[in-house]
Amino acid sequence: MFPVRQHWLCKALGCYDCCIRCIGAVPYPSLVATLLCYAGVALFCGCGHEALAQTEELVETYFARDPKDFEVMASFIKYFQFVIYGLASFFFLYGILLLAEGFYATSAVKQTFGEFRSTQCGRCLSLTFIIVTYILAFIWLAVFAFSAIPVFFLFNMEHTCHNINILAETTPSINQHSWICMDARQYGLLSWDAMPGKSCGMTLAAICKTTEFHTTYDLYIATFAGAGVTLLALILYLVPTTYNYAVLRFLGRKGIR
Repeated sequence: MFPVRQHWLCKALGCYDCCIRCIGAVPYPSLVATLLCYAGVALFCGCGHEALAQTEELVETYFARDPKDFEVMASFIKYFQFVIYGLASFFFLYGILLLAEGFYATSAVKQTFGEFRSTQCGRCLSLTFIIVTYILAFIWLAVFAFSAIPVFFLFNMEHTCHNINILAETTPSINQHSWICMDARQYGLLSWDAMPGKSCGMTLAAICKTTEFHTTYDLYIATFAGAGVTLLALILYLVPTTYNYAVLRFLGRKGIR
């Protein structure tokens, strides 16, 4: 991928100058974006997979008695876990392609050596990657927003438990806070005829103290953060690539190919 192919040229420039020119051809923004993309996707897929499994266990244990009540949710979790496998594989391959395209575009723009020139096919390939990455960025923006829903639900649940604990310390009667509930049916996790479908009072406060709840909460936060890092990586990649493509178009119109 480096535009240094003439050994006699390296000898003429010296090893130091040759290394500096090679290092200068590295697309550092694309490299950083690729590393961020891998880190974000790994965080999203790994933590998301475990968070979904923990969610199914949490709902089955505390919010539903009949397995048929969360059958739809269980099927959704199962299929989405397979989607996660596909996302991990796709972004692994796509990250390699983006990095390779970044090497090409950066080297072509810098025009470090005379034998390296941009071509019509190369500019078309760069434009294709830009369009695909724009589409992926919009899709991942929706994924980022969607991943905030379970974080919002568990945050409300933890805040409700905190209020119950405060009322339990200040009021002697349990009836004062037994009406405070979290209904999983309102968030679409269960069907409306699911029983009990909700948890109230000190029972809810006890759920919030369990290891399953805290583990699920932390996993969803990590999943949300992973989606944000991946979105940032896609946007970060678009900035230098769009600039490089614009310069390549300019060089093409000037007759430098």
